[in-house]
Amino acid sequence: MLDTLLQLASHGLANAGWLAIVLYILVTTQLTIFAVTLYLHRSQAHRGVDFHPVVAHFFRFWSWLSTGMVTKEWVAVHRKHHAHCETPEDPHSPQIAGIGKVFFEGVELYRVAAANHDDVVKYGRGTPDDWMERHVYTAHPILGVSLLAVIDLALFGVLGGAVWAVQMMWIPFWAAGVVNGLGHWWGYRNFETADTATNLTPWGVWIGGEELHNNHHAFPSSAKFALRKFEVDIGWVVIRGLEKVGLARVLRVAPSLDERANVTLPDMETLKALLVHRFEAMTDYYKTVIKPTVREVSAVEGRRRFGAMPRRRLRRALANGGRWLDKNGKARFAAVVEKRPRLQQISEYRARLAALMEQRRPESALAALQQWCREAEASGNRKLVEFAMRLKRYAVARA
Repeated sequence: MLDTLLQLASHGLANAGWLAIVLYILVTTQLTIFAVTLYLHRSQAHRGVDFHPVVAHFFRFWSWLSTGMVTKEWVAVHRKHHAHCETPEDPHSPQIAGIGKVFFEGVELYRVAAANHDDVVKYGRGTPDDWMERHVYTAHPILGVSLLAVIDLALFGVLGGAVWAVQMMWIPFWAAGVVNGLGHWWGYRNFETADTATNLTPWGVWIGGEELHNNHHAFPSSAKFALRKFEVDIGWVVIRGLEKVGLARVLRVAPSLDERANVTLPDMETLKALLVHRFEAMTDYYKTVIKPTVREVSAVEGRRRFGAMPRRRLRRALANGGRWLDKNGKARFAAVVEKRPRLQQISEYRARLAALMEQRRPESALAALQQWCREAEASGNRKLVEFAMRLKRYAVARA
């Protein structure tokens, strides 16, 4: 009997080797990633996809078992992040709290935000409220992870404690630290969004597609995160697979931008496309107007730095109006632009374009857009002229 107990304590019921244990960790942690990105994020927070009740409940059960997170709280914290991104109200912005704080203490920031009852009520609407949610998942969040600890210890003996520790660290590190932290601090950007969200890598495989964070912030309700031909979103692959067997229904994906021929003046269709694709339009402006203009000014002056500002940093400041610069940085940026009429011109046109997209009355926005295009085409700036001619042809592609 003693030998049997020692054997169980050493190797557990599974008596598994290292390869089997590693495979078990990878499978369970990826299931946790899918429960977060597919169910909590894309389905519950943004309503981009609906899952069959059996699949939805499995994801809900698994997130309870492997993370102890409450659906309503997670959804509320994430929706508030989008509503107040990069402001003091943002639950986890590296621009406000600092990259070190978000990366290493992201889970603590989440807990503080989730403890705000008023925010949970305000932003967590529409999440499950059945008997299981009220009496098990929400009422006893620690019970799930405790049950998983028992399962791991039973399967692998004392080594199960280390397995459980890895499972408990997976979401706090990859989601709270890497996505919420690095995903607003380092990477590439397809879209000039109003925040600092970045794509960490074009191949969203390890974190379920959450690596494509800039794409998500450009089109939050899209169930598909990969928006370029070279990008991969493993979460979307799973959704499409479930859809083919009737276990998922895609509700929203990012619309495509189209162009019409022979448009002499922007119309309501142009305005609609501009508002839908505002971040794509600002990206287009950055790539076709700002970058080449800065390059040309740099070539004329024979320098790669503009005072204390490197050329790359100047381009980024022009792309967002200097929003993310500190006080001294904004002063240096203003001084650089003021001395160079071409930079001042493209900066002013960018600011006007961004402002007209914020107007509440469509008639006023359309009039401002038409005036913007007329003046841009008469500006004498070839890059501005080409952009204005392309802009007025914008249209939302039919699904």
